[in-house]
Amino acid sequence: MFADIPLWALPLLLVPIIPNMWSIMHLYKNEFPTQQERAAWIVAQVILPVLGGVGYILFGRKRALKK
Repeated sequence: MFADIPLWALPLLLVPIIPNMWSIMHLYKNEFPTQQERAAWIVAQVILPVLGGVGYILFGRKRALKK
């Protein structure tokens, strides 16, 4: 599968994963006003990985409460 992809292209394929992974870690480490809101963000991460990650960084991060 990855045998046909040039080695220099692999980091470009991994870059879109970074916001999503950061968002999931942030969701895990912080509380939210309601569990439904947290669940909605998790669903967004799973269904729309790149858009969900960027959307969480722009809008959801501010709604999180510290544990």
